[in-house]
Amino acid sequence: MDEATATVTALVAGAADAWDRAGLLPVGLLRELGAAGWLCAQVPAAYGGRGLSSAAGGAFTAHVGSLCGSVRSVMTSQGMAAWTVERLGTAEQRTAFLPRLTGGALAAAGFSERGAGSDLSAMTTRVRRDGDAVVLDGHKVWVTAAHYADLLVLFGRYEDGDAGTEHGAGAGAGAGDGTGTGDGAVAVVVPADTPGVRVTRVADPLGCRAAGHADIALDAVRVPAAHVLGGSSLPLPLLVTTALAYGRMSVAWGCVGILRGCLTAAARHAATREQFGVPLGEHQLVARHLAELFAAEQTATRVCEHASRCWDEGSPEQVAATVLAKHVSAGNAARGAATALQVLASAGAQDGHLVARAHRDAKLMEIIEGSNEMCQLMLARHVLGSSA
Repeated sequence: MDEATATVTALVAGAADAWDRAGLLPVGLLRELGAAGWLCAQVPAAYGGRGLSSAAGGAFTAHVGSLCGSVRSVMTSQGMAAWTVERLGTAEQRTAFLPRLTGGALAAAGFSERGAGSDLSAMTTRVRRDGDAVVLDGHKVWVTAAHYADLLVLFGRYEDGDAGTEHGAGAGAGAGDGTGTGDGAVAVVVPADTPGVRVTRVADPLGCRAAGHADIALDAVRVPAAHVLGGSSLPLPLLVTTALAYGRMSVAWGCVGILRGCLTAAARHAATREQFGVPLGEHQLVARHLAELFAAEQTATRVCEHASRCWDEGSPEQVAATVLAKHVSAGNAARGAATALQVLASAGAQDGHLVARAHRDAKLMEIIEGSNEMCQLMLARHVLGSSA
């Protein structure tokens, strides 16, 4: 891991502010990180990846998150795409796609639509079988890294065009959190340059401004049927939670990074800035802010470590631990960034400053890959199910 942290620090440290203001990351940088296997580091070595455990991958993600939320967001997107291919794809599909994702090609995974955010059972994108091809029609919104992507892993409802039937039209509410009961959905790998694909950047996003958030319009997009992961339709909750589980862990560890960056900045400022003749940190109310920020970082770290252990050990608690890690870390990051901004005051309120950037980025983390409210509902269901 020393190699990884040294590499990404050399490439990213000191540049995140400029990238954030410009709203763009250098594509060459992303391809360099991707070709070195660091954008989806948990992919097995057999496919050109680093084969990291969840714990090791999480520690690396936290380091990247402490440097640049936008680069970490691209890592999350790339990792979700690779994880979906690895878990749902056939042996042939893993061999075809994973080496590309560890070799410099960039990817994004698209779920949400205008009418389907937390409730992904409302998804309207259609994937229709047409001979030896499938045809996609629909619209995805806020797809992280889509602006940079060579490959898009897109989710939609499946129609067997040959049989004239549609599968899964009655998918149950709650599919976005893995509790729905519907089926008949597919994940399809779509080259971004396929005719009929139109990628439009989200204008002026609140946070992770350089992460390449974009909407994707699909107009009679035709790709080989062999690009349907697994080769057939699967239950929508299985498809969605497979990818979202990885995304939630990546976001959770990224939030640990946000907290560490904020803690370092706040501590440095409080130790060097004087008010009323003493360092700022010696004022008790400011000291309380620092203590709370430290507690938030430590708590987020511990819940992420626990969740990663569950992943690496195949624990039955993995699902609940993942949701808990995402919920606690995102909430702590949002509150912690606000606390750091309070400590730095005007010194941290300038556009592009690490703390100002963290304040915006962390708010998005409370929304993506399962909002705070959805996480609370899932955790409540876990409690009720455990007590039955």
